[in-house]
Amino acid sequence: MRLQLPLPERYSDAAADELADRIAAAKDRLGERLFVLGHHYQRDEVMRWADARGDSFRLSVLAKERTDAEYIVFCGVHFMAESADILTGDHQTVILPDLNAGCSMADMADIDEVTEAWAALARITDISKVVPITYMNSSAALKAFVGEHGGAVCTSSNARAVLQWALSIGERTDDGAGGRQVLFFPDQHLGRNTGFDLGYDAADMRVWDPRRELGGLDEADVKESTLLLWKGHCSVHQRFRPEHIAAFRADHPDGIVIAHPECSHEVCELADQVGSTDFIIRAVEAAPAGAVIGVGTEIHLVNRLDAETPDKTVVSLDPLVCPCSTMFRIDAAHLCWVLENLVDGRVVNPITVDATTARWARVALDRMLEIT
Repeated sequence: MRLQLPLPERYSDAAADELADRIAAAKDRLGERLFVLGHHYQRDEVMRWADARGDSFRLSVLAKERTDAEYIVFCGVHFMAESADILTGDHQTVILPDLNAGCSMADMADIDEVTEAWAALARITDISKVVPITYMNSSAALKAFVGEHGGAVCTSSNARAVLQWALSIGERTDDGAGGRQVLFFPDQHLGRNTGFDLGYDAADMRVWDPRRELGGLDEADVKESTLLLWKGHCSVHQRFRPEHIAAFRADHPDGIVIAHPECSHEVCELADQVGSTDFIIRAVEAAPAGAVIGVGTEIHLVNRLDAETPDKTVVSLDPLVCPCSTMFRIDAAHLCWVLENLVDGRVVNPITVDATTARWARVALDRMLEIT
């Protein structure tokens, strides 16, 4: 259980300008010992202090490369900080400014549920032919599970390549073991969109509901499916609907629609372009001057893209512009609190992954890197 205690009043009641001055002073004192990472979905008041910004895995790799940094302050969510701890050295400490910054999608699949699903599958099918794949947005425990059971991690950028690898394992082994079926968690939408992109159709896919016996499926459904998709989703990306795209096109007939693959398949089918966070950033940069672009992803990134490309208009497809509520938890006050404690020689909110879990999770991450 993660529980962030309330901040002292000198942080919670401080004005924005005062916090900015104190953060700047703390960063200056810590110097090269500190490396602050900012995920694309963070608030601007936090991102202004990031030494690097990007998606979760890219930031973890950058942290690994900064071997001179003693403290890695990850402005993101819990699973991201875990990945950074797995990849960085023993001399480095990873810190999450607010322990309540989790991920609702990652929480939709836990190690007990996945272990139970695996056992249920093993009772009715040849488990040696099932390959577990977990999205980067998952706990270290799930990354370790897939590492130990012959699977791999994927990102929204490389999900196609990883699924191709998983479903071709049988072709590369003498006994044909592996590669007939994939158990994909925790995001059903990324799995479904990638499956369609690979040429599979709805008949090849089933949704596994961990709250129901055998995932809510009968034996025939399980055995006949190629992709077993965990019943999980991103609370932000599931908000985007086909009617949002219809409304955008009515207002902007020549506009460009870009969606993240965590959106539903119905939305992705209607979009002009579909891709990861980094893909979205590049697509906006590549769009012609004067373009109006409707984007299906988190609002802080959308607003930042609009501000940083003044020759274009970038808007959210969702008129209610819902932020990621867990990403939103990290603010300047929490960042200031973490940094000032480091200046005083205290480490607060360290994120650590035990050695066994880290070892198997690294196996899964290394497989992903070998594949892609």
